[in-house]
Amino acid sequence: MARKAKIAKASKLKKSFLQSIVDWRKPKNATKVFNCCTACWRTRGYLWAFGICRICFREKANAWELPGVRKSSW
Repeated sequence: MARKAKIAKASKLKKSFLQSIVDWRKPKNATKVFNCCTACWRTRGYLWAFGICRICFREKANAWELPGVRKSSW
């Protein structure tokens, strides 16, 4: 239950933040907006360049699903 509530809260905050940008006004809660992984909705360890968290990044990189990313030991 807590995970669903966290996802709902994150999407609600993101929508309100984007709407305030469209309306050209300063968002009321700009510091509360945070990035979430698009695969698992994890908030910590978010990699901005890929839009996913570190755990999903590692899984996708090991499965060769990310173009241009490879292990340094190979």
